[in-house]
Amino acid sequence: MAESFSGKVALVTGAASGIGRAGAQLFAREGARVIVTTGSNIAGGEETVESIKDAGGEAVFVKCDVSKEADVQAMVEKCVSLYGRLDYAFNNAGIGPDGKRVPVVNIVDCSEDIWDRTLDINLKGVFLCLKHEMRQMIKQGHGAIVNTSSVGAVRPLPGFCAYNASKAGLNALTRTAAQEGAAHDVRVNTIMPGPTQNTLLFEYLTGTQPSARDDMERAVPLHRLAYPEDMAEAVVWLCSDVASFITGQCLSIDGGLTAH
Repeated sequence: MAESFSGKVALVTGAASGIGRAGAQLFAREGARVIVTTGSNIAGGEETVESIKDAGGEAVFVKCDVSKEADVQAMVEKCVSLYGRLDYAFNNAGIGPDGKRVPVVNIVDCSEDIWDRTLDINLKGVFLCLKHEMRQMIKQGHGAIVNTSSVGAVRPLPGFCAYNASKAGLNALTRTAAQEGAAHDVRVNTIMPGPTQNTLLFEYLTGTQPSARDDMERAVPLHRLAYPEDMAEAVVWLCSDVASFITGQCLSIDGGLTAH
């Protein structure tokens, strides 16, 4: 990485496993002090912190349900009270239909609870994070934020109605935030992951639908699935000074899936 993250502070939501964990670990390897957060998988969040510390990095765990504004405000305040600043945020917390935690259902069978829960975490949650992260970054006069969307925002699949809608809304929210933050040197971008293995969503979905893995691999022009580390590298790059003229972008990291 061209820029040293030494002395900088990064906040990562949904960092108990998968893409969030890989992002937190990479921020730490680049020298940042990391606030690791999750709303429910406390043990996973603490494991992420321990993995960073074992590698010689610095990290602190903070429990946060991103769908609750009081939690989000307290999370950012904790970060500032500990380190006096917030340089980077990776808003990764989210849920999707995986056949276990959330069923894969068509619109006509989608309950109001599934819709509300998905939008609360995936869209409202990012809105609340942006609200409080950007307040701090605007006060500082700088900052970089990356949100986790999905290729489902631009290439929706049946059975994922609430998820697809939440991610499409997130892309629009990202572009709005980028315009509002630009005058204060606060950049906001989004990554749109394609099929990514070693994530809970992938593991549960392929566990309930054994053919899903092969279907995903066939759909990707590179004929392989992504790893969480593929996403983490893009996130940290977008936060770095080498990407200092990039804001308001929704970057597909999908092996060419949305290119055809």
